[in-house]
Amino acid sequence: MQEDFLHHVWLHKKFALESLYTTQNQSIVIKSVGQPNYNSGPDFFNAQIYIDDQLWVGTVEIHVQSSDWYVHHHEKDPAYDNVILHVVWAHTTEVFRADNSVVPTLVLEPFVHPQLLKNYTALKKNKNQWIPCASQFSIVSDFEISNWLERLYLERLEHKFKPIQKQLTSTHQDWEAVMFWQLARAFGAKVNADAFWSLAKSFPFSVFRKVQNNPIYMEALLFGQSRLLVDKIEDAYFKELEWSYQFLKQKYKLNNSGVLPLQFFRLRPPNFPTIRLAQLVQLYYKNTHLFSKLMHANSYDALQQILRSGPSDFWRTHYTFKKASAEKTKHISRAFADLLIINAVLPMRYAYHLVKGLDQEFIISIIKAIPSEQNNIVKAFNALKPISETALESQALIELKNNYCDSLKCLQCGIGSVLLNRNA
Repeated sequence: MQEDFLHHVWLHKKFALESLYTTQNQSIVIKSVGQPNYNSGPDFFNAQIYIDDQLWVGTVEIHVQSSDWYVHHHEKDPAYDNVILHVVWAHTTEVFRADNSVVPTLVLEPFVHPQLLKNYTALKKNKNQWIPCASQFSIVSDFEISNWLERLYLERLEHKFKPIQKQLTSTHQDWEAVMFWQLARAFGAKVNADAFWSLAKSFPFSVFRKVQNNPIYMEALLFGQSRLLVDKIEDAYFKELEWSYQFLKQKYKLNNSGVLPLQFFRLRPPNFPTIRLAQLVQLYYKNTHLFSKLMHANSYDALQQILRSGPSDFWRTHYTFKKASAEKTKHISRAFADLLIINAVLPMRYAYHLVKGLDQEFIISIIKAIPSEQNNIVKAFNALKPISETALESQALIELKNNYCDSLKCLQCGIGSVLLNRNA
């Protein structure tokens, strides 16, 4: 037995509400269980409870055993003097306030359906499985899973909004700069996300803005800051980039000491950081007001059309500076554009809509238009029950696994709640 179960039972009134009584045989009628307190102090505040027909308003404290009151030294903490009800699973001792008055105690065990406890125990004993409810996941209805996953996707966007909010504050609401940083990280994908982020942050965005009408300068800036122009290569294009970077470095006093090394190992050539940086440059060169376009595009296809740029001519026949290859356009693929939309565009659009007071329906419609991602988390969930068809589901499943299943937050999970209350 753990307190999280008792918190769930109390918060959601998962116990018989009739004929409640304290350990001293006082009648209890619950008008309001109160609101959860996520800070220090008693577990619930603003509870409203009739005890022997007298209405009390105050806090509620929850323990497995009533003696835990003394184990946690609440008798020495003035914050617990206004506790109007002590809710426990097992009564082992009476507890007293500082003025020696008895704190009314409710023992929950006789009022909780045995099946509820059985379901809770079943979830907890499977904590070493891939997810605790792995053996039961398939019995949850598609409707219940769908509703929970949509909520989880919005929760995931909210988590992504918080660092974006900090970035907006630090730049005095420079949306274009924050958009550039988010896109840069997304272009780095899983392997080079941190390196691309450090690159994008290694110079003021105002510098990038000043050279945006000159693709050579943009490439020189990104390749130079990434230390990709240090080799001795006898090529006119490379020499032009090298000269341009030295000019920009001196003019804007650039420093790349904090830029992380780019990784090529185990990447397919179309995913090489050289190609991704060249594509990022052309995306900005061909879209002067890129942020505005991405924020006001009115469909999934419109976003795809904006994002699917190709690199400059040199990169049609190269994947690196050193070796030529067969000619290929190397435009951003539809699948990679989807990743940019998922990881950069929609979080930024969520932030923009939130700040501007706009609804989020467009974001939901776009994420549902993108096919499900295929990664280990999604594949494992689909093996339990085939549920991920769109990127909304795949993003939500990542949120579910990382922030609920791995932390054993079954009682805060919509799916865990369904299983907990099954037949209870």
